[in-house]
Amino acid sequence: MTGPDSLDELRQVEAELNQRWPETKLEPSLDRIKALAELMGDPQTSYPVLHITGTNGKTSTSRMIDALLTRVGLRTGRYTSPHLQLVTERINVDNEPLSPQRYVEVYRDIEPLVSVVDSRNEVPLSKFEVLTGMAFAAFADAPVEAAVVEVGLGGRWDATNIADGQIAVITPVGIDHVEYLGSTLEGIAEEKAGIIKPGAVALLAEQDPVVEQVLLRRIAEVDAMVARQGSEFGVLQRDVAVGGQMLRLQGLGGVYEEVFLPLHGAHQAANAALALASVEAFFGAGADRQIDVDAVREAFATVASPGRLERVRSAPTVLVDAAHNPHGAKALAKALDEEFGFRKLVAVIGVMDDKDAVGILSELEPVVHEVVLTANSSPRAMDPDLLAGVAIPIFGEDRMYVQPHLVDALEEAVRLAEEDDGGDVMSGGGVIVTGSVVTAGEARALFGKEPS
Repeated sequence: MTGPDSLDELRQVEAELNQRWPETKLEPSLDRIKALAELMGDPQTSYPVLHITGTNGKTSTSRMIDALLTRVGLRTGRYTSPHLQLVTERINVDNEPLSPQRYVEVYRDIEPLVSVVDSRNEVPLSKFEVLTGMAFAAFADAPVEAAVVEVGLGGRWDATNIADGQIAVITPVGIDHVEYLGSTLEGIAEEKAGIIKPGAVALLAEQDPVVEQVLLRRIAEVDAMVARQGSEFGVLQRDVAVGGQMLRLQGLGGVYEEVFLPLHGAHQAANAALALASVEAFFGAGADRQIDVDAVREAFATVASPGRLERVRSAPTVLVDAAHNPHGAKALAKALDEEFGFRKLVAVIGVMDDKDAVGILSELEPVVHEVVLTANSSPRAMDPDLLAGVAIPIFGEDRMYVQPHLVDALEEAVRLAEEDDGGDVMSGGGVIVTGSVVTAGEARALFGKEPS
């Protein structure tokens, strides 16, 4: 149970952490987080780590890996970012977010050590570095038997990279965070390849050939092993089903039949294949060693991925998706087109000012009838009027509306989805809320969804 006192304390901790460097700021150094970890007794070395990077699909894949590990009997920790609604979502033990009270306890436990590291450096620890230290400490205290750790930004210089991941998982790599990772696929891939450690097993989602070449070069340099989606593992068959999809998966240990995944989209099926192969590799599965098929089915049937094509309302259907770059928007558009038969689809879009708004809008335009442009509460949110200027050449003025506040944008979109061109009430309309993780999280909250 979450009481008002623990939430007040959580807000106080967040206020303190927000005085630090934001998570969007990256310095090419692991010295500070290494110093903090050393003072804590290097907790990240006390359990095996499955380390995950990529541009899109990291959190969904992390949740699937966690579900599989849990189903076969391991106690797990999971560290993901960013959060949708509440920061405690980021640090999970036993597939449950830390309670606000426990989150505050972990922070207060390491706070004196954080102060020591701060006093020794010109630049204090960043917010993400402190959160990473908290996650590693919480996992050691539990203690967990495996930690699923998602990179925050990039890979090589990410605070999580002090963990020695025996399994390195690379989801599809695309262009994003260009101000920190560079504007070329090759450069971005080199940063993300940094999580592949000597002797590790690298599991690669299907990649652009440029990206794959960079990753394979790193794998050869550090003498790691590799399994690639589309070669050693993959999706053999995918059928749309009520509430999700039915999959036939090729794993490292053989074929897994009749796996129901309660998530939508071909990209989630691909994430499932990647997650399965990662867990097989973790247990050393090969051609003659399969994970129990019933355990795999049971695990995937329990998977939820909040804010990823998540239904938050019916009649009209309102879906929330955290797509925040063109690659993610393309996967979202494909899923909307293939798996939902909306007579009319209205998009509510709010993006951050450092994102590729043109790319996001362009990918969504073919599947959206009308768009309502808005902003979330983040200081980094793009002004809706500026977003409208970007959208006019893509959608045209007659297909777009501007509502500065998300709650008003949602109300407008629901109204539009329920009307035909003549203004009469119709059925079969839908709304998709997207453009940013923050937009998705705030929409979830407005529809009464609890953090998870």
